[in-house]
Amino acid sequence: MPFHLLLCAVIPPILWGTTYWLTTEVLWTERPLTTAMIRLLVPGLILLCLVRYWPRPQHWRPLLVVSLLCMGLMHACLFYSASRLAGPLAALLVCTQPLLVWMLAWVLFRQRTSWIISCGAILGFFGITLVLIAPSRMHWDMPAAIAALLASASMGLGTLLMKRWKLDIPPLPFVGWQLLLGGLMVLPFAGWFEFPLPMPTLKEASGYAFLTLMGTLLPYYLWFKALPRLDPVQLSVFILLSPLTAICIGFLLLGQALTLWQVIGAVVVFAGILISQLKVPAPARQ
Repeated sequence: MPFHLLLCAVIPPILWGTTYWLTTEVLWTERPLTTAMIRLLVPGLILLCLVRYWPRPQHWRPLLVVSLLCMGLMHACLFYSASRLAGPLAALLVCTQPLLVWMLAWVLFRQRTSWIISCGAILGFFGITLVLIAPSRMHWDMPAAIAALLASASMGLGTLLMKRWKLDIPPLPFVGWQLLLGGLMVLPFAGWFEFPLPMPTLKEASGYAFLTLMGTLLPYYLWFKALPRLDPVQLSVFILLSPLTAICIGFLLLGQALTLWQVIGAVVVFAGILISQLKVPAPARQ
């Protein structure tokens, strides 16, 4: 894999892994829908003001579908789970995505994935399972856990559809329109359940600035730049770097210590990522 493409796949999940710490320690924890709306609308408006691109008529329907799956529904569920679960647990549940993409690709489209990528996805999922079933001091919340799994399934299905439809839209406006449309979908729910909003403190305003620029604008641009060039399951396996980032932040900043078995599970997750990136040797010609 070219180094620049590797960076496009590695940097986004690492930046996304900071979201869980921001949600519980910096942002409005009790307003997850508002946080999702701000994260989507602000960078979406910035991008579209810069590129000024208008999609073709035939692009609107698929664009609305992937915006709902990858942005609106995914982020509403993500921030709800992140506000009620410890960061490492929320991130690990969201990172069932590689296995879900692998299964959905076969069930919906009969799409075959190479055996080495499949092994990496399964191994990564086994590591996640090991982390979750091991005894832990971190608090569980079943509705939040279900929301995290729904966020994973929503993003996985949206990724598959984007790969299948291959919309002829440049990366920057493609990201911008998805962010804007996803934010507009979340807006009425945020307004109904969480408005009016308090005046943000300097700490909260700085947190939202980091979330929209470094936690959304940059990583999503890189992610969608890598998507056309990689197998969707192979790209999804990199998502497993997100919980590893959340675990490191939780350990270093929040004192969220993991058990030995959970550390082993995290190592297995990383091994799954490495295996999924190995090249399958071509069969020798007779």
